[in-house]
Amino acid sequence: MKTLKILHMYADLLDLYGDSGNMEILDYRCRMRGITCEIDKYSVDSEIPDFSSYDLIYIGGGADLEQQHIAADLLRCREALKKAYDEGVFLFLICGGYQLMGKYYRDADGNDIPGLGLFDYYTIAPESRKKRCIGNIVIRTEITGKPVDVVGFENHGGQTNGVKSPFGKVLYGNGNCSQSEAEGYFEKNVIATYLHGPCLAKNPEISDYMISYCMNRGADSPAELAPLDDKLEIDCRKVMLNRLLNKK
Repeated sequence: MKTLKILHMYADLLDLYGDSGNMEILDYRCRMRGITCEIDKYSVDSEIPDFSSYDLIYIGGGADLEQQHIAADLLRCREALKKAYDEGVFLFLICGGYQLMGKYYRDADGNDIPGLGLFDYYTIAPESRKKRCIGNIVIRTEITGKPVDVVGFENHGGQTNGVKSPFGKVLYGNGNCSQSEAEGYFEKNVIATYLHGPCLAKNPEISDYMISYCMNRGADSPAELAPLDDKLEIDCRKVMLNRLLNKK
């Protein structure tokens, strides 16, 4: 069986609200199916790896200071990352990782942190640092082919505009901007989102979407993943959905 190869970028700098836990969840769900999952790490000023040799590239969330710290290094990797994306490598991006794949991030002081420009969206933070989108969030996505209500936690000042293909529709919370209808960005090999938590903990369908994509990329006949017992995860999510959506 194929090995799932993941590159976790800037794990030492971008790890808000347990974002690195997403890697533990992917590894666990692979191991339960007998799939070998290899997770490498890359950080600032390391030798640029062969991004195209990976199945999935992951970048977590960080505050403005951390984003400023990695911005130049990320630009150094731009062409190699773009090549990997163009070849179908999956990009999983949380918060700061999401913002820096767009055109730019403008912080509360008006300073522009350049993004890679892989996608057309851009992010602007309000001048007041007290104006933040913070709290639990529920979005409805149909990336798996059927509606799935996804639960997470958001905490961001940046307002992301220009998203043409969102990850989901906001049912509770803010999303890309304060009180917006849409959250995140999605392509068949990209999930970019503000959902922390780690967001995969209560949303096994999203984990399996990525695993299935990676395992079947380039396959002549796609294979279905063996089902796992997700009762605990689904029950936990139901509690949150009932608590949050009944508030409305």
